[in-house]
Amino acid sequence: MSAAGRARAAPQRRRHEAPSALVVIDMINALDFAGGAALLRSALPCARRIALLKSRVSALGLPVIYANDNYGQWRSDFRQVVAACAQEGSRGAALARLLQPQPDDYFVLKPQHSAFHGTPLERLLADLGVRRLILTGIAADSCVLATALAAHMRGYSLYVPTDCVAAESPARKRRSLDLLRVSFQVDTRRAAWITRRELVAA
Repeated sequence: MSAAGRARAAPQRRRHEAPSALVVIDMINALDFAGGAALLRSALPCARRIALLKSRVSALGLPVIYANDNYGQWRSDFRQVVAACAQEGSRGAALARLLQPQPDDYFVLKPQHSAFHGTPLERLLADLGVRRLILTGIAADSCVLATALAAHMRGYSLYVPTDCVAAESPARKRRSLDLLRVSFQVDTRRAAWITRRELVAA
C-alpha cells in the first residue's frame, strides 16, 4: 500500500498525536555511482546515529518516513528497493541493514531530489498532522538540501541534525548546513541535543 493509502487507512491517528516526524532520505541506497565509495565512508557512521534517533522518535510514538529514490523504476515498490540495496555485494548493504524499515514506518518513492516533488509526502504529513520535520540522510548537499528548502517554503519547522546527514566530503556537508542555518534559520544541532519536549510539543 502506498504511503498516502496507509495514512488514509489509519483514521484513528489524530493530528495532535504527531507534531513531529523523522524523515530518512535516500539511506536505502546501493551507492552504485561515482562518488558512492566516498559517500559510504561518512554515511555509515551517520546511519548508526540515525538508527539511534529513530529509536527515540519511535519510542515517542512519532512517525518515521523513508523518502527514497525510485531509481527510475516506476513499477518498483519500496520492499523491492530495500531488498536490492541490502543484498550481498551492494555497496550500500550495511546502510540498508542498519536502517531496515519496520512495518509501521511510512515511505514515499521520489523521482528527483526533493522528497516533496512528485510524491504524496505533503498529503501524508497533513493527514498525520505533522508540522515539524527532522530531516536526515544523504546527501546533505543534494537531496537533503532540496527537501529542506521545499519544506521551508511550505512552512514546516525544521531540524537537520549535523551528525545525521552525510556528503561526499566534509566541505560539501559544511557548506550545505551553513546555508540552511544562516539563510533559512534551520536548526542543525546534533540529534542528541534535540529534547523530548521539543519533539512532542504541539
